[in-house]
Amino acid sequence: MRLELGKIKITDVQFGDATKVEGGTLYVNEQELIDIAMQDERIKSVKIELARPGDSIRITPVKDVIEPRVKVEGAGVMFPGMVGNKVKTVGTGRTHALVGSTVITCGKIVGFQEGVIDMSGPIAKYCPFSETYNVCVVITPQEGLGTHAYEAAAREAGLKIATAVGEAGRNVEPDEVVVYETKPLLEQVNEYPDLPKIGYIHMLQSQGLLHDTYYYGVDAKEIVPTFMYPTEIMDGAITSGNCVAPCDKVTTFHHLNNPVIEDLYKRHGKDLNFVGVILTNENVFLADKERSSDMVGKFVEFLGLDGVLITEEGYGNPDTDLMMNCKKATDAGAKVVLITDEFPGRDGKSQSLADAKPEADALVSCGQGNIILNFPPMDKVIGMLDYIESQIGGYEGSLKPDGSIEGELQLVIAGTIANGYNKLAARTY
Repeated sequence: MRLELGKIKITDVQFGDATKVEGGTLYVNEQELIDIAMQDERIKSVKIELARPGDSIRITPVKDVIEPRVKVEGAGVMFPGMVGNKVKTVGTGRTHALVGSTVITCGKIVGFQEGVIDMSGPIAKYCPFSETYNVCVVITPQEGLGTHAYEAAAREAGLKIATAVGEAGRNVEPDEVVVYETKPLLEQVNEYPDLPKIGYIHMLQSQGLLHDTYYYGVDAKEIVPTFMYPTEIMDGAITSGNCVAPCDKVTTFHHLNNPVIEDLYKRHGKDLNFVGVILTNENVFLADKERSSDMVGKFVEFLGLDGVLITEEGYGNPDTDLMMNCKKATDAGAKVVLITDEFPGRDGKSQSLADAKPEADALVSCGQGNIILNFPPMDKVIGMLDYIESQIGGYEGSLKPDGSIEGELQLVIAGTIANGYNKLAARTY
């Protein structure tokens, strides 16, 4: 598959009479976006707010973050299986991305595992979305709406609005066009026969109870491991629908902008041959963990991979899936590198991962989520602070009378995200 990604760089966001891009500024029609969300009877009201880098703004509880994109050429649509009823395979042709902008869904809490974005101050440095121009969709659900229905309504509203905003880039000449290509397996292996064959094992959060991720619209807990072209992921084949711990939540933005895939493509044909992505899930029951990890190992063997990188989403229970995948990929003959974050307790003295295997001897750390931070008050809150003490990373006494917060880094969206799209690391000496 060959995908041209046209990057349209956004340097400001403003309200306007029409949703469009001019001179690097994204203009959004407020009422148009409200009308899109309000087509869903599960939603009582919607408010659109804007947040720019440097603003004294706190956004919480954050549900998802989405980069607006539009399919310009090629099969399929953005977010197939989630927006509209088209599920044709994506990953080819040309797609335009409004780079530097996002759509953020927030509002009344769905589950306790939703987080915080600070647009300025000392906490901003932990979050990539303090540096983006954000269109915030603040959603109020109908009274008595169940949590799963509310999550679905908020998720669908965010994707529909991001799709509408992405349309603004359809006829804009990109500032940069980057080409990504992965050929059919035998053709690609023969093209670089002397380079090590490398794959990426991409673990999706799928443990249910508002811990869902979607593959072409299918809940990942309903799938068995499969093989993907990396460009499919860049085209919206995977979307987030979970309320996993904020600091390592893989938002839809992070699926579209997966740094492991980006870096493997940069080295492809130079010192490695990037073969593709093995997609798998994270399971609750041992039998399901065994089944999925066995299939992952079988893919590694069948593809003849010399090495793999593995990322997970979440921590605790998924650490077992991570270690089982690591062992079985190693047994299949591949060298394995794990990318994850750590939760060793506030004093740093506990075991960083809930499970471990001798085969896990090469690990990249994205930081630890238990450290205590002080969040200064902001001039404005988009959303509400009502749930801070029950959000993961918060606790009784976290929210102070002046609006400041004492809490763990876990509160910050993507602060330690376990695919490397963050600014933290740890190393041994």
